[in-house]
Amino acid sequence: MEQTLDLDRPKRKTILIFGISSFVGSNLAEFLKREYKVVGTYYNTPVRVDGIATVKCNVLNKEEVQLVIYAFRPDVVIYSVGIPSLQACSDRQGMAEALNTSGLFNVAEYAQRYKAQVCYISSGFVFSGEDRKYMEMDIPDPNTVYGKTQAAAEFYIQKTLLNYVIFRCGRLYGRGINYNTMTWFERLQFDLARHNHVKLDDSVKTGFLDVYYLALIIKMSIENKAMNRLIQVSSVDVASFYEFGKFYCEAFKESSEFISKTRWRYPFLKSATVNSDAEEFFFNLDTSNIEGFIKIEMPTIEESLKMTLNRFYGKDELKRSTSKGSGVQFI
Repeated sequence: MEQTLDLDRPKRKTILIFGISSFVGSNLAEFLKREYKVVGTYYNTPVRVDGIATVKCNVLNKEEVQLVIYAFRPDVVIYSVGIPSLQACSDRQGMAEALNTSGLFNVAEYAQRYKAQVCYISSGFVFSGEDRKYMEMDIPDPNTVYGKTQAAAEFYIQKTLLNYVIFRCGRLYGRGINYNTMTWFERLQFDLARHNHVKLDDSVKTGFLDVYYLALIIKMSIENKAMNRLIQVSSVDVASFYEFGKFYCEAFKESSEFISKTRWRYPFLKSATVNSDAEEFFFNLDTSNIEGFIKIEMPTIEESLKMTLNRFYGKDELKRSTSKGSGVQFI
C-alpha cells in the first residue's frame, strides 16, 4: 500500500514545562499533551507521565538550563517552578527568591536566545489585599515574600523579554502527581471524606479556579498567538478558604458540619507598609481582559467546582459552547 505524507498538516508545537513534578506543572502537562509535544523537567522528584519525556534539571544551574532548551528547542517554555505557599516563602525566604525569581532569570535568558515564548505563572498576591478589583495595569505592591518574588519576576519579564505571556492567577486547586505530598485541595478532600474536623481561614479572600481552566486558557492563548501580555486568570468572585470549603461540600455532597472558621497567620513582609491589623485581605482580580481577548466568560467558584466534580467522576472535563457567536462560555 502506497504511503503519502500529509504535507498540509501543521507541525505540532513543542512545550517545555520547567517544574513538571509540581501541582500546576503536572496538570498543565496532562492537559496540553493532547494538542502539543510536551517535555518536562524535574529536580528532586522524578515523575513519569504517559506520552511525555521528563529530564532532570536544576533551574539554578545555567548550563543545565541551556542544555535542556537547546536539546528540545521548544516553541513555548512554561515556568512552573517555585514555592507557592505564603508561609513557606516567609520561612525560607532565600530559597523562595532563588526558585520563584532567580531560576526564572536563567530560563528566560536561554528561552529568548533560542526564540521560545516564556509563559510565567504568577498570582494575585503581587498585590497588598485592598478591598477592590485589581487590574492588570495596577502597580504591584506585595506585602508577603511570596508576592514580592512573583512581582520581581513579572517586572523582569516585562522589561527584558521580547516574547512572553504572564498568567496572574487566583488560587488554583486540583490534584497533583506527587503521591508523597497532598495538595491543600487533596487534604481538604481527605479530611472531609473521613469526617475529620477542618479549620479553614476566613480572613483572606481570593478567587478559586480549577487548574484545568488555566490549562485551557494557556492553550487558547497559544492558538490566538498571544504575545507580550499580562493576563489575569481567576474566578469572577472571591471567597475565603472557609467559604470555599462550604462551596465544596455543597458541590461534592459532603457534610459541612466538620468545617469551622479560623484565622491563619498572615506572613507579612517586614517592609510592608499596609495595616497589619486589617481583619480581611482581598485579592480580587479583574478578568475582563482575558474575557475580551479570547471571548470567554470566566466561571464563579461554584461553577468551577461543578466542573471539577464532573472532571473527577468521568464526565466531560471542560465543556465549551458558543452563544450567538459571541465566544466561549464555561459551563
